[in-house]
Amino acid sequence: MSYAGLFGQGGAVRVGFRRRAVRAAGALIAGLVVLACSGTTVSGASSDAPGGAAASQGPATAAAVPEADAGKGSSPGWPVVGFTHTQYTADYGDRDAIASVHRALAQRRLLQNQHIMGFGALNPEPSPGRYEFASLDERIDLIRETGGVPIITLCCAPDWMKGGKPGDTDWRHIERAPEPEHYQDFADLAAKVAQRYPDVTHYIVWNELKGFFDESRHRWNYEGYTAMYNKVYKALKAVNPKIKVGGPYPVMADFDAPSELHGPWGNVDQRVLDALRYWNRHKLGADFVVVDGTAESEEGMLPDDFGAQRKFAAIGRWLHHNIKLPIWWAEWYPEPIRSGWSDAKRLAVSAVSLMELTRSEAETVLYWNRQEPGRECPVGCLWTDPRVRGGGRPTHMLALLQDFARWFPRGTETVHVHASPSSVRVLAQRARMLVVNTSGERVRAEADGRRLDLAPYEVRWISRT
Repeated sequence: MSYAGLFGQGGAVRVGFRRRAVRAAGALIAGLVVLACSGTTVSGASSDAPGGAAASQGPATAAAVPEADAGKGSSPGWPVVGFTHTQYTADYGDRDAIASVHRALAQRRLLQNQHIMGFGALNPEPSPGRYEFASLDERIDLIRETGGVPIITLCCAPDWMKGGKPGDTDWRHIERAPEPEHYQDFADLAAKVAQRYPDVTHYIVWNELKGFFDESRHRWNYEGYTAMYNKVYKALKAVNPKIKVGGPYPVMADFDAPSELHGPWGNVDQRVLDALRYWNRHKLGADFVVVDGTAESEEGMLPDDFGAQRKFAAIGRWLHHNIKLPIWWAEWYPEPIRSGWSDAKRLAVSAVSLMELTRSEAETVLYWNRQEPGRECPVGCLWTDPRVRGGGRPTHMLALLQDFARWFPRGTETVHVHASPSSVRVLAQRARMLVVNTSGERVRAEADGRRLDLAPYEVRWISRT
């Protein structure tokens, strides 16, 4: 069955339609920091069973990790994959379009991440002790209503914590870090957030080390970040010791200088590796390590578009060896900006990239869900614009994430499957396997003893039982 038919009959789910004036006025400025990502609707992907089969219908209630597992890290059934809400998402718009998105998300439980300020949420503490959580409440409600597993990213900071005037919010300064004398204030805000949303058990501290680069020393101010992180960690654990906390969320970027982590795909800036090591040595504690990155190097996709995806597995091996914590990818970009790829190739590359992340035992992979108003589906969206009639249609990228959540949750044991020719990639577990044709030509292939006729860049799920 084509991915295009996976979401025709979604189960009922309670839908909240938010049209508050504060949302309408604030939406244009609340998430100015919107990063590029990849993925859109595609043709040519196929499956021999509906992705919605045996799908769980998420209730409009808390959807946290089960209590029995909360003290032991993420549960064995942790979905591994999910997405981050950005400035625009499925929280207001055309009624039927929003209902369509809610039905699609209810097909399969995914991780859903939301920042506390920016990326769709207004300033949660405009002045000391004065809290305004309405917009963040609505985003957390959206996650609950669609059956998602909620994650909160503790970024960004109110202006008065970074040199601004209490009561003011200047979105041009969204990327500034709190000043050292306000690290405790930011930790107190984090504790207030944790108290407000007791069903949220996983927190990411800050975003991409924003505001923590030391220009005078040409390196990251990892001392400052770690000092703030430790205060936040302590504050969250005081609210609930079962809360899981991670950082430091650097970009694993290429840099034209020697690095201990390099390969045919490029390298990773040694200054980033130094920051990770410092944080790891001086942190009070952590339940997972957070990074983000792209497969693209400074010289492009090396050695080719699919081979570049090995960068994610190489980074995973380095993190396992040096940091020794469960790995979270807070942002994951398998495609270069303005790639010009066909939709089919985009999905195939993303599938191969997820294979690499799975083999490197990444615990969490969050897709940056970029939505833009007035566009049918920009590169990076998981559903079409719900602000227009007929919008809210799920894309094949959403189906791919949901299928990964279903067939490769945390703890799934993979098995080796022989495939030929070499252009065909396979990831398999006992009951199911994912087959990807990385060639732009139709190929006759064999996988797991089966003969297959694969279209160019075809992505196919196949039962093994």
